[in-house]
Amino acid sequence: MNAALRLADLEASVGDRRILKGIHLELPFGEMHAVMGPNGSGKSTLCHVLSGRTGYQVSGAAELDGVGLLTKAVHERARMGLVQCFQYPVEIPGVRLGEFVDEAAAEAGIENSEQVIAAAAEQFDMTRFLDRSVNDDLSGGEKKRSEIFQISVLAPKVALLDEVDSGLDIDAVRDVAEAVEKMRGPEVGVLMITHYSRILRYVQPDRVHVMIDGQIVESGGPELAEELEKGGYAALRKRLGLNEPEETSAPQKRDPFSELPFGS
Repeated sequence: MNAALRLADLEASVGDRRILKGIHLELPFGEMHAVMGPNGSGKSTLCHVLSGRTGYQVSGAAELDGVGLLTKAVHERARMGLVQCFQYPVEIPGVRLGEFVDEAAAEAGIENSEQVIAAAAEQFDMTRFLDRSVNDDLSGGEKKRSEIFQISVLAPKVALLDEVDSGLDIDAVRDVAEAVEKMRGPEVGVLMITHYSRILRYVQPDRVHVMIDGQIVESGGPELAEELEKGGYAALRKRLGLNEPEETSAPQKRDPFSELPFGS
C-alpha cells in the first residue's frame, strides 16, 4: 500500500541558499506526524514546497499516494488530495463561509456536500459562522478551527497543518488540538508543523520528527517531544553532536498573503 506522503532526498533552494537539505519522510495513511524545530529550521518552507509555492529550486522526490507532486501545479495538488491549514489564515470580506466551503466541495466532487458540510460544521462548532465572511471578526483560535473545518469537508489524503498553534493562548491551543484530533481517520495522513511542544500535550502524534538546519535530524515517538520540552533544542543538538545551525528559512514577508502557496 502506498504511503499518504513520501519524501525522498527533498531539497529546496532560493538562489545559492539551500533551505531544505535532503528531507526523507514517510507518512502512512491513518497516522499523524509532527515536525518540530526551532525558528529558521525550514519547517514552513517544507509546507510551501509541498503545496506548490513558486520561487524555490526543488529537487528530490515527493509522492502523494504514490503519485509525484513536484511537477504538479497548486490546483493539481489540491485535486490530488493535498490541503494546507495556513499559519496566518486571511479574512475574505464579502465571501460567506458557507458559500465558500460549498463551492470548494463541489469543485472537489464531494457527494452529498450539503449534508457533509452541515455535519462537519456541527462537529467543529462552526455552524454559527457559516453566514459570516470567511474568517471575519474571528479570534485566532476560531480562525484555525475554521481552517480545519474547511479542509475536513474536502476529505483530503494529506493535510498539512503549518503551526496551527502559533499565536494562540492556552485555551485556544486546547480547542484547536481537539479539532485536529477530530480530523484523524484511516484515509488521511496529517503532517503537523509546530515550533512548540505545548500542542502535543493535547494531540498524540504517531511520530515526531525534529528538523534542524534544513534536515530531519531525529525521529521517534511522542517521548521525543517530551525530551524537547524538558531540555530544548540546544540539549538535543548537544546529544546528537550537532553544531549551531545556520538560519535556513527564506526571508519572511510581512504581507499575510505571502503565506499563500502562490508566486508573487
